[in-house]
Amino acid sequence: MSSSSGFIPTEAVVGTTVAMSFILLGNAITQSFMGVPALLVSFPHPSSPTHADRARLLGSQWPVFWRVGNVFFRPISTFGILGYGYAAWACSRSSSSTQGLSSTTSGNAWKLYAISALCHLITVVHSAVNMQPINAKIEGLRRREAGHGHGGGTDLALAEYYARKWARLNLVRLVMPAVAGSVALWTTLKAGRVGGVSFL
Repeated sequence: MSSSSGFIPTEAVVGTTVAMSFILLGNAITQSFMGVPALLVSFPHPSSPTHADRARLLGSQWPVFWRVGNVFFRPISTFGILGYGYAAWACSRSSSSTQGLSSTTSGNAWKLYAISALCHLITVVHSAVNMQPINAKIEGLRRREAGHGHGGGTDLALAEYYARKWARLNLVRLVMPAVAGSVALWTTLKAGRVGGVSFL
């Protein structure tokens, strides 16, 4: 892999993007295995007289999850697409864009970076198509009209179901950055070994 392409060092772009991939991985682990389970500790059964208040509380707490995601993690996911896409483009320009790598190694590198970019694209699309509607459902629990799903509110009886479903679907946002970061890191380290260039 070339040390630079144009004015932007490719290794710097890849290194930054790999770091962001693993930031997303850590966030997804925290949300699915720490955050959501903590919110659901001792969550009452729908038949319990305390269930409605607890469900509305969940609806009030939930925006902390998705607002931080929209403001902070969505741009990181988008940067992953651009960063890995740039690396794929830089590696595919020509075999002369590598430092001592064989043409075969150079030719394969751009494909692997493209896979990493695709993983981040899947994360963004999955978040918009599958996660945001559930976010809206859970946030709807705090509305006054929430109760049995009438008037635009969310059925309070489904509060725990939606939260657990969100945690399950969030696993996609755990796996995709892990794959993206691992593939890109492996590709970069392999390029360094083959080309006799140390990026560390």
